[in-house]
Amino acid sequence: MLRTLRSWVVCISALLLLWPRGAVAQDYPSKPITFVVAFAAGGVADGIGRMIAQKLGEVLRQTIIVENRGGAGGNLAARQVAAAAPDGYTILVTTTALAINETLHRSKGFAADDLTTVAIVASSPEAFAVNKANSASSLAEFLASAKGKTINFGSAGVGSGSHIAGEYFFKEIARVPATHVPFQGGAPAINAAIGNHIDLLSITLGGGLVAQVRSGALKGLGVMHDSRVGTMKDVPTFDEAGFPGFHAASWVGLFVPAKTPADIVAKLNGAVDAIVRQPDFQQRLAALGFDPVTGNQAAAAKRFKDDVAEWGKRVNALGMKIE
Repeated sequence: MLRTLRSWVVCISALLLLWPRGAVAQDYPSKPITFVVAFAAGGVADGIGRMIAQKLGEVLRQTIIVENRGGAGGNLAARQVAAAAPDGYTILVTTTALAINETLHRSKGFAADDLTTVAIVASSPEAFAVNKANSASSLAEFLASAKGKTINFGSAGVGSGSHIAGEYFFKEIARVPATHVPFQGGAPAINAAIGNHIDLLSITLGGGLVAQVRSGALKGLGVMHDSRVGTMKDVPTFDEAGFPGFHAASWVGLFVPAKTPADIVAKLNGAVDAIVRQPDFQQRLAALGFDPVTGNQAAAAKRFKDDVAEWGKRVNALGMKIE
């Protein structure tokens, strides 16, 4: 009896070894998929996540359920997905916050390695802007006019990419005194700048800045990108403004639990990448102030890993920690 049982085990093991690669992905998905968005409804992550969900559902011929799980700077949703079954049916939709939080938060209940990058789908650079009445016509002029003063700069939240990019620039690069004024979202921060209640606004282009610069309500001083942005061609890059190499951007990406089968991850990446390449999808991204990001899963994983390191360097330099 024992010998027979052992024989069955050997046979089953052999069959599993011979099971064709991609067999799991061929059957996937066979039931609805859940997108867990790490931020509240109405935000950029939610908007882009729902755009992807709609098209991905059509491509995979399966229902995509979108759930908003905001809180703790995106950590609540990330922790939920990291602990989910690694079967491709629970997908995290989040932002650069995931990379930042790896260093910023002491205790998250998960680590970046508990998640696998599926795709980074859209990216928008950070930028500086001031009230239209500000006499400075460049970043250098703004810094010169602020000499001997403490700059009050605003951004959405504490620990956001806009906050850390601004803080790092003033303290580690420009080396001028600056105080951060946090706001509950990009819109209130923009309103404060329009009302001239803060000296400078640090914000992602996708946070609503483009429309305000185009209308003349705000004046763009610099974009943290390696080239000028088509929607604001008159605004120079930080490289052109005299601060070469200082780049920062906010992205929206998709992640799954770390042990999700590689063929399922590859299938998801391929489907999402094809969606992002569609002209109508790119037009919708442009309207939000975002550029499309395409590429295979390895490229997306590398970008995330590099961002964890780069934002970690900035967070550590500033000595910032959230318990």
